[in-house]
Amino acid sequence: MMLPGIVLLVLNNYIPMFGVLIAFKTINYQDGILGSPWSGLTNFEYLFASKDSTIIIRNTLLYNSLFIVLNLAFPLAFALMLNEMKNRFLSKLHQTIMFLPYFLSMIVISYLVYGFLSDERGYLNNTLLPALGLEPVRWYFTKEVWPVILPIINTWKNMGYYTVVYMAAIIGIDEEYYEAATIDGANKWQQMTRITIPLIMPVITIMTLLQIGRIFNADFGLFFQVPRESGTLFPVTNVIDTYVYRTFLTVGDIGLSSAAGLFQSVVGFALVFLSNWVVRRFSRDNALF
Repeated sequence: MMLPGIVLLVLNNYIPMFGVLIAFKTINYQDGILGSPWSGLTNFEYLFASKDSTIIIRNTLLYNSLFIVLNLAFPLAFALMLNEMKNRFLSKLHQTIMFLPYFLSMIVISYLVYGFLSDERGYLNNTLLPALGLEPVRWYFTKEVWPVILPIINTWKNMGYYTVVYMAAIIGIDEEYYEAATIDGANKWQQMTRITIPLIMPVITIMTLLQIGRIFNADFGLFFQVPRESGTLFPVTNVIDTYVYRTFLTVGDIGLSSAAGLFQSVVGFALVFLSNWVVRRFSRDNALF
């Protein structure tokens, strides 16, 4: 029964790993991957020797660290609140509405954001800010606001997915725990903090570890499409993925792109193992493996 899944995994995930050779070669399309000369760690040196390397690594790490916190706090809070709703229809309706943005592509979201932030026709500059007596803001040329805008967009888009995951874990908790707690006089807050959260902690740990594994991988659409390629915003929106994409377009060096991808994968792989080891030190039951 496992054979079809194993075959698919090998064909889709392991055989393409042969392509990591590109990260260590100076690719010549005429000679192919195997015939191209070896360049050693030159591609990695170019990536980290760039004057923008500090900025892109800083942005990638700080944004993803913030995303991990927000994707834990807000979905968990909403899952706990939705679980307390007595009207099941309203609860399902709220879940559906929250889940909808998860299915939207970043292209669509970029136009929705543009509808709010456009200098000439945006809702904020034409309606909200004048109503509050404030001057219009050139959002796509004001880099200070984007470290706030991007986390808001990311949380809005992904909150429904994580909320549904946590809701599914909460629903699986035996009701007898809550009945016994009610008999003992526990209020709703005590039931959430002493029963619900501890019992879904393995799911919380798994979701967090999976995000930590991608801490060096930025959402390309979020950082490329939403800011609409505004050069003024590059200091706060340029991350590893967008930098490699722009460099590949201008230089045409796929070795650099492969080196960046390999770096992201190896570091993410190591971070998952490190984070899991830390979790195991405190609670073996909550560890991923």
